[in-house]
Amino acid sequence: MKTKKIISSAILAFALFTGISSFAQNVVEVAVGSENHTTLIAAVKAAGLVDTLTEAGPFTVFAPTNAAFDKLPKGTVASLLEPANLKTLQGILTYHVVAGKIDSKAVVAAIKAGKGKAVLTTVQGGTLTASLKGENVMVTHEKGGVATITAVDLDASNGIVHVIDTVLMHK
Repeated sequence: MKTKKIISSAILAFALFTGISSFAQNVVEVAVGSENHTTLIAAVKAAGLVDTLTEAGPFTVFAPTNAAFDKLPKGTVASLLEPANLKTLQGILTYHVVAGKIDSKAVVAAIKAGKGKAVLTTVQGGTLTASLKGENVMVTHEKGGVATITAVDLDASNGIVHVIDTVLMHK
């Protein structure tokens, strides 16, 4: 039950801090409502994915914060936003999206059912592996890096958003 209280508090704090009034907003609008996701929104726009992510879905989006993008090597974000790197940027962003609406309870249940791991297939076609470290849900990408989910279950009209602290990279 401690995990539920922490998760609920994190959701409430995030919603109050960002001014999110969910359910009426799609996954893109949820991210737009957060000053911590301006880099993600710029990338989604540059990749031409706004229309896709405002469709019916449902989608589960693992949304890296600005600080997550700042962890990338200097110049990476600027390079990815260039038109010449459109396909690469689209691949990275769609690697953060899973078809279906998978809330935190379902993620934890899948991890437990998988004896400590749950493999999620992304819209990009790659896989992410979810696991628990203490009470935190961790997401490991194909290159071996690990992101921590820092806020969960931000409901949207076409899915759900989980905030992560690291950009996920595919092969």
